[in-house]
Amino acid sequence: MPGIVVRPRARIFHGHDWVYASEIQKTFGKPEAGDVISLKDFKDRPLGSAIYNPESQIVARRISRRKQQLDADFFTRRFQRARQLRESLSEIDPMVCRLAWSEADGLPGVIVDRYGDHLVLQTLTLAMEKKKELIARTLVDIFSPVSITERNDSPIRKAEGLDLIVGMLHGEAPDPFPQKIGGLGFTLTAALGAGHKTGLYLDQLDNYQKVAGHARGRRVLDVFANQGGFALACAKSGATRVQAVEASEEACALARANAERAGTEIEIRCTNAFDFLKSSDAEEGEYDLIILDPPSFTKSKKALSEALRGYKEIHLRALKLLRPGGLLATYACSHHVTWEIFHNVINSATVDAKRTLRLVDRHSQRRDHPVIPTLPETEYLKGFLFEVMPGW
Repeated sequence: MPGIVVRPRARIFHGHDWVYASEIQKTFGKPEAGDVISLKDFKDRPLGSAIYNPESQIVARRISRRKQQLDADFFTRRFQRARQLRESLSEIDPMVCRLAWSEADGLPGVIVDRYGDHLVLQTLTLAMEKKKELIARTLVDIFSPVSITERNDSPIRKAEGLDLIVGMLHGEAPDPFPQKIGGLGFTLTAALGAGHKTGLYLDQLDNYQKVAGHARGRRVLDVFANQGGFALACAKSGATRVQAVEASEEACALARANAERAGTEIEIRCTNAFDFLKSSDAEEGEYDLIILDPPSFTKSKKALSEALRGYKEIHLRALKLLRPGGLLATYACSHHVTWEIFHNVINSATVDAKRTLRLVDRHSQRRDHPVIPTLPETEYLKGFLFEVMPGW
């Protein structure tokens, strides 16, 4: 099998499964883009098998510590293991969850989300893109879905030299449908072929409940609300007033439909969140609970500085709108923004806002989005819940 020899001190020797172009000592056997290759260390010892794309900055992604091929048996075993994990998690509904989470399930670049009888597939690496028909057939054999939607419109694919595609791999495209979420007491609208993510923010479902647990009797502002998950959860939990701010007309329409189905009153402001926070007619201290859940401000390290300016701006504005004793729930969903970086930018905003925050809780992605400690890219969602301290 063709392959590559990895340089000494490369990250793969510390538990990571990626090999960057700068970490390759030499290539042997003329591997082709999208092939499965063998990995060897600088002493010719085997390191396992990987998928290969010389056009990507991440040239190789390990799929096994042994010799392996991307065949039907491989995908069957990996998806069955992924299903067993979700079914073992008592707090996760295996019918509404992330069924496969890329490297964390031994499937680099493969994401599968389940919405009842419907699946959504993303193939974000070249090798998995070339196998997507086999992946779809395997998913049909194991899960018997009514449909499989291909949501390959993520900009991440461009780094692998892949086109952006949305279509069907199995069955007919479902119309947007209300999806019941266990424990939330309301439905959200699963629009599988459009909108953000693959239909819903499955990674945030637990956090909707955690934040809503503090909402009773409070005036709530949900910023970057998408279709209103946090806002709806807070309204159902007894908030006295709930506002949701979202720029997308489509998402605002879904939020209104969700609120109507839930029988809740939410004021939906369809406007740019930065503009709302900057020019809001709200008075200082008007809110008791503010949620900041923006989309990723950066997809690369090159854009990190600009992203941090954006994070600081929204926190500075939000802190001025919170009363003493109020709560701030805030999230970052880029793996480039580490816990430490996110914490530091919030600290910087609190200094400029002349406020003091007390940490109440930390939030992360649901357990159906498992994390590999040696592969920090698998943990992308970071969240904090803070209390604004009164002046001493």
